[in-house]
Amino acid sequence: MLEKTMTPFQNKLKKLMHQFVKYTYKVSKQFPKEELYSSVSQARRAALSVVLNYVEGYSRRRFKVKLNFYEIAYGSLGETRYLYYFALDEGWITKNEYNEAIKLADEIGAMLWSEIDLVEDKADMER
Repeated sequence: MLEKTMTPFQNKLKKLMHQFVKYTYKVSKQFPKEELYSSVSQARRAALSVVLNYVEGYSRRRFKVKLNFYEIAYGSLGETRYLYYFALDEGWITKNEYNEAIKLADEIGAMLWSEIDLVEDKADMER
């Protein structure tokens, strides 16, 4: 439904975020079973928070509110990136899996930051 109102750029960003969530769910299945209610759950929630906050922010009318949700999405992306680093350091994932996740996170981060810049300019003009 949102796809009809989003620009091609925004649709691409949302699709990349969705891909990131799916990848995180797939990779986190390899984490130790004792991490199910800690690192697994946190990584999945953080990755899902990226797209959920972006979509919720997109759906908001006021630019200052939109900006807040986009910034939360960006923060969740940073959280997920750290969890990938931690998983690599603990030996739960391979260097290739880590690199793939970070490559995707970098692309999402750059695109999301450009959206934040755009909305921030509009928010500054809002009463």
